[in-house]
Amino acid sequence: QVQLVESGGGLVQAGGSLRLSCKASRSIFSFNVMGWYRQAPGTERELVASFTAGGITNYASSVKGRFTISRDNAKDTVYLQMNSLMAEDTAVYYCNAVKYDLWYWGQGTQVTVSS
Repeated sequence: QVQLVESGGGLVQAGGSLRLSCKASRSIFSFNVMGWYRQAPGTERELVASFTAGGITNYASSVKGRFTISRDNAKDTVYLQMNSLMAEDTAVYYCNAVKYDLWYWGQGTQVTVSS
């Protein structure tokens, strides 16, 4: 069973920064895709950023230029650096890993941006 453990969420003022971390219970090389999703109250879960095993990254248009996804292979950890945060970024952020047709999720970490 795969475990994904997120950390780094919290309360930040608009314009501030946070870095989320996602520690996987096994090598991140074993996944086809890893990424971050978010879900605000009353909305559907949406993709924020992801990367493929081949290193191709993808960002939601709303976060391009502000968020950066990265990984530390030695630590089996994926990061999401979030800069210039806005109130609209307030949501629960989930780490995601995909291996073929199997999807894995972390428990989520709350990010609240005060305006």
